[in-house]
Amino acid sequence: MKTTLLTSEHYTRSPWKNGGGIFTDIADAHREGSPARDWDSLLWRFASTPIVAPGPFSHMPGIDRLQMVVGGRGLVLKSPTQDFDEREPFTTVRFTGEMEIVTALEAGPVEVVNLMARRGAAEVELDAIQQPGERSLPAGTHLVYAARGDCRIRLGLQDFAISHENTLKVELTEASKLTLVSGLIVLGSIRLVG
Repeated sequence: MKTTLLTSEHYTRSPWKNGGGIFTDIADAHREGSPARDWDSLLWRFASTPIVAPGPFSHMPGIDRLQMVVGGRGLVLKSPTQDFDEREPFTTVRFTGEMEIVTALEAGPVEVVNLMARRGAAEVELDAIQQPGERSLPAGTHLVYAARGDCRIRLGLQDFAISHENTLKVELTEASKLTLVSGLIVLGSIRLVG
């Protein structure tokens, strides 16, 4: 097991693909040997961003997206074929980057986290853990984001404290146990495929 604490003061910022806002980039991975770390070389990315006004989402062909509101409430994603209801915080929605989506804000601005992955290169899951307890983690990369206040977790026999909005990156070569001791975390899980 390898762990890396990613602190909010070291997160980077980048524009949305459509230029409509700014991501706070928390962690990502790109194809080895790619000449540039850009959307074309992206394998997966975990980021947060405010949504302060209704507007269109970026067109991201080949990217699968998971999203969750972590601050505020009342977000709905509207597409021509269906709506994705994120009115309640810590609800995960999954959609494709090809989908035409426009946001609707029913109760003011929100803060969301996104976990994106190149289709066929990585499989991703995004969950909120709000109650103390234990869960199994498979081999792969896991991102433990302190979504509300400071959090304490246990991985195997090791204890970790994670300050608000910081992230513990956990790389596992075999299955392990994660125990939430206190706080509220968002858990992003990535498994590279192919």
